[in-house]
Amino acid sequence: MSIPTLTIIGESINDSVPSTHKFFEANDLVGLQELAVSQDLGGAGYIDVNVGPRSAEFLAEMVRRVQSVTTKPVSIDTPDPVMAAAGLKAYDRARAGGRLPILNSISPLRLEMFELAGIMPFMPILLASERVENGCCCANHSAEEVYQTACELVAEAAKHGIPVEHCIIDPAISPIGADSDGRLQCLMGAIRLIHADPALKGVHMSVGLSNFSVMLPPKRADGSPTKGPLESAFLTLAVPLGMDHVIGSVKRKYDFLPADHPAMLCVNDCLQLEGLDVIMRVQEYYA
Repeated sequence: MSIPTLTIIGESINDSVPSTHKFFEANDLVGLQELAVSQDLGGAGYIDVNVGPRSAEFLAEMVRRVQSVTTKPVSIDTPDPVMAAAGLKAYDRARAGGRLPILNSISPLRLEMFELAGIMPFMPILLASERVENGCCCANHSAEEVYQTACELVAEAAKHGIPVEHCIIDPAISPIGADSDGRLQCLMGAIRLIHADPALKGVHMSVGLSNFSVMLPPKRADGSPTKGPLESAFLTLAVPLGMDHVIGSVKRKYDFLPADHPAMLCVNDCLQLEGLDVIMRVQEYYA
């Protein structure tokens, strides 16, 4: 069973991915364009473009190059306002059938990036994992803190003419294999709070899904895959609560899982456990 309501933001054109980094280092723009095409054909709704620490001009050129081989809208992925501005200026909305680009991402520390909507309207990914307190950046450790930051970012977006239905909240996902401090419980709690708030009706949610299974072996002891099923187990819980986008891989087939699937049992158990017991339960799942 596939998840028809889930939009994949194709993650492959990212300088932090070792196999993609080789293309960047070799200035192999054709190879990078081929990644865009393969993700388009694989079902991505957006093509993410993250060029790492390169110039704003290079990011703009990559946006143009990607749009020359696909009509899928682009996710401009940079925390740098100057680079983001260059990417937005390069974006051809007509080429994407009138669809807006995504700007990934805006945090409470980068509110000035909302002003870039004057260059090109966009759908912002709003990072709700941190807040500003007494002038300092603080990590959010509870579902309530994540939810409150999400509300504040959506309200700030509205001040810049960005409606709630164009906002994508990222409540932050952490590696389940190292989750000894309750990050999964925090995430699911935040998702529920966001979903239940009438003022946030129409808002979207997204996470960097590959982060959930990072550091885990690709296969279980019986030879079955480890990562894809765990990610699908998370989506089985999160999609009914409004998780409708993920930054992920088109090579993985995300499905809703039955309640008795081993990955589903593992994730549900982890939601009830604390500390090192979570890590032990994940180790039990793949070993």
